[in-house]
Amino acid sequence: MKKRSRARELALQVLYQVDLRGPEVLAEANAFVRTEERDLATCDFALRLVEGVQQHREELDRAIQAVAQNWEIGRMAVIDRNVLRLATYELLHCTDIPPKVSINEAIELGKRYSTQNSGGFINGILDKIKDREHKAQDAQAP
Repeated sequence: MKKRSRARELALQVLYQVDLRGPEVLAEANAFVRTEERDLATCDFALRLVEGVQQHREELDRAIQAVAQNWEIGRMAVIDRNVLRLATYELLHCTDIPPKVSINEAIELGKRYSTQNSGGFINGILDKIKDREHKAQDAQAP
């Protein structure tokens, strides 16, 4: 498994726990990630993602909710919700990661850890977020 894919997997595991047990889990995130993975770059990227999602969680949830027709974010499957948060963070705040990569990685996480329908669901929402972001950037361009 590629290092960044592994980092996303670890970040998803932490975010899942935060969603279920609350933000106090974040105190254990560093130790968890470093116990599960030896490669420092992978650990650092995983923790960067967790920190970014937590820091921008309200913004990410608003972006997801804005395009998720007939879906309340709180009613989405826990894995799907956190995969969407993770990928939306990458789309909106990680300019070093191509949007296509973020979306493809999210689809794979959804397929691996959620239901058989999650890949299509995640793809649809992230495509809409990507398109909205692209339109917003075009509108700001001089």
